[in-house]
Amino acid sequence: MTIKSICCIGAGYVGGPTMAVVAQKCPHIKVTIVDINASRIAAWNDKDLSKLPVFEPGLDKIVEEARGRNLFFSTDIDKAIDEADMIFMSVNTPTKTYGKGKGMAADLKYIELCARQIARVSKQDKIVVEKSTLPVRTASAIKNILEHTGNGVKFQILSNPEFLAEGTAVEDLLAPDRVLIGGDTTEEGEKAIQALVDVYANWVPKDRILTTNVWSSELSKLTANAFLAQRVSSINAMSQLCEKSGADVNEVSKAIGMDSRIGNKFLKASVGFGGSCFQKDILNLVYIAKTYGLDEVADYWEQVIIMNDHQKQRFSDNIVSTLYNTVSGKKITFFGWAFKKDTNDTRESAAIKVADNLLSEQACIEVYDPKVTEERMYADLEYLNTRSDEENRTLLKVQNDPYKASKDSHAIAVLTEWDEFKTYDWQRIYDNMNKPAFVFDGRGILDVKALEKIGFVCYKIGTGS
Repeated sequence: MTIKSICCIGAGYVGGPTMAVVAQKCPHIKVTIVDINASRIAAWNDKDLSKLPVFEPGLDKIVEEARGRNLFFSTDIDKAIDEADMIFMSVNTPTKTYGKGKGMAADLKYIELCARQIARVSKQDKIVVEKSTLPVRTASAIKNILEHTGNGVKFQILSNPEFLAEGTAVEDLLAPDRVLIGGDTTEEGEKAIQALVDVYANWVPKDRILTTNVWSSELSKLTANAFLAQRVSSINAMSQLCEKSGADVNEVSKAIGMDSRIGNKFLKASVGFGGSCFQKDILNLVYIAKTYGLDEVADYWEQVIIMNDHQKQRFSDNIVSTLYNTVSGKKITFFGWAFKKDTNDTRESAAIKVADNLLSEQACIEVYDPKVTEERMYADLEYLNTRSDEENRTLLKVQNDPYKASKDSHAIAVLTEWDEFKTYDWQRIYDNMNKPAFVFDGRGILDVKALEKIGFVCYKIGTGS
């Protein structure tokens, strides 16, 4: 089967970049990205490429090349579904906030609505691809919905999980470690798998395209994120021991990272991991394990989340205790709000939790982040429902200049590892701060010795005195 038209439902951090690269590399395939969010689609279609709703280095150039040629963004979901040979489901699957599995299980209501819309609109056979991160055996639920809603259309369900790291998503898409495709082991399933293999083979070497059964593919995504998050929590656990013992976590991580059995990736101590996947996927894994009665397995993976939450809490606690056990009325500056550099994504960002903790202590926070909007920051705090939106806006202010943000501040907390933070005139910052002037480096990116020479009192995560 030759794919001539692809539709992707969901124009977010996964669907947008993934389909842009598919369109660039497959000019013979029409790629249409659809979303119910009209303002998001308008941003994808904006002539000013700096206004794309997703910031990823290099993405603007790819969109510029393919948009209008064979890459289209639309709110007409029914039309795109009808015309497509292959449909990618890339909608949100947040953690449930209600009912059974609240706080752990993935909320599949958007996936189900998406499947029902595909079933209602489709007039000819389709290949449906799970791109969202989903619990194991979701494919069978989707297949049930698609096959029992009418039209006599035949569907093949594939699992094609994304393994993108935000900030390097374009690089990851252009030269992936692997592309994983899971499907049925029937003859029709094998044909559907091959159709998707042929799409990726336009730029990905065949030996990097792995095919499995659909269950293995779904579980591989959860397992990969769990393993990566586990590494972060492991090194963060050691960072606390380093601080107490006088060791340096960067030296420890370098030493163990040179062991070929361990490797050096995801061993950077920080104030905690964030992003859309790690916490959500581990909680999902915990829930699945519990539903199968595997309590020890569930407890093991839940500890990764507990450690991550503890890292955020102890960072904010350390700010309070260092500032003489009170931050009430004191101005604290945040450098960074995104969960990591080179993205405007703030989901599960450590900055949100640290800010919430300090605002509960009546601190006055001013934030500078080069890519995150003011409204996004307030929305993040509002979602926690800790205090009124009015109170959040009174206590937390957003600045578009780091020097204004740090003026008359008692302390600076580095919450995102943006490269520009290392290049600032820190003498100028120091001169305009209250004294003693504190720096809390939650990402371990600053030259502490140079800052101490200026006069700053410094705390660098994972470094003991």
